[in-house]
Amino acid sequence: MEEISGLPVHFVEHGDGFPVLVLHGAGVDHREMAGALEPVFRERPGYRRVYPDLPGMGRTPVPDWFRGTDDVLDLVLGLIDAVVGEEKLAVVGHSFGGYLAGGVAARRPAQVAGLALICPLGEEARDVPPHAVLHASVDVADVLDPAEQAAFRDYFVVQTPATVERFREYVAPALPLVDRDGLGRMSERWRLSDASGDAPPYTGPTLILAGRQDATVGYAGAWDLVERYPHATYAVLDRAGHALPHEQAGLLAAFIGEWLDRVDERLAA
Repeated sequence: MEEISGLPVHFVEHGDGFPVLVLHGAGVDHREMAGALEPVFRERPGYRRVYPDLPGMGRTPVPDWFRGTDDVLDLVLGLIDAVVGEEKLAVVGHSFGGYLAGGVAARRPAQVAGLALICPLGEEARDVPPHAVLHASVDVADVLDPAEQAAFRDYFVVQTPATVERFREYVAPALPLVDRDGLGRMSERWRLSDASGDAPPYTGPTLILAGRQDATVGYAGAWDLVERYPHATYAVLDRAGHALPHEQAGLLAAFIGEWLDRVDERLAA
């Protein structure tokens, strides 16, 4: 726990070495991305992973004075100052966390040595497909309570025993901890006032992953980011919705590994 601007920010750390800040999406907490990325880092020592709970989720409260994403980004930058200092770091973000990660890179391009955006929320979503289940091989009524069943079915397009288990371990525990009133208030001003699209191109190693069946943000909007990131790998993964980190865990690991190679190469140059 670290107090930033008077707000206690809960975060979890794993490992030692080069810092990697990982920002989760809306409606969950740090456990979702920790569950997705820790298997990757177990095979790659030398990184200090920092997983915060964003305001209104997990164990980080959202104060009454928070009015939107500008406040969240300022809090994230304050956390970087407190736990990383002026050292370089890499930033990973999923969904809303991806939007914030882009904001961090825009505000501190010299400090951010690499940027990975997974199903990132963008300024304007377009061509978002309807939610459609591609594959179902499990009866969730046998393993999830009614509220969890609805959340799982609305999130996953690949519904298997393996994805149910990942949901139960990394997503479901966070659901009752969400301050929905606080998030609702902040969502009225979810766009950053100094949108990263107005910033100069970020030239560090970048990864952009999108789910072909993502019914939350789509995949087309993520392509619009490519011009902003001249050293971006962009990939659209079939058989993946907004829950891409769980539905395509193997490909996620491969892409993250290659991105880390590029980050390491840049740091060594």
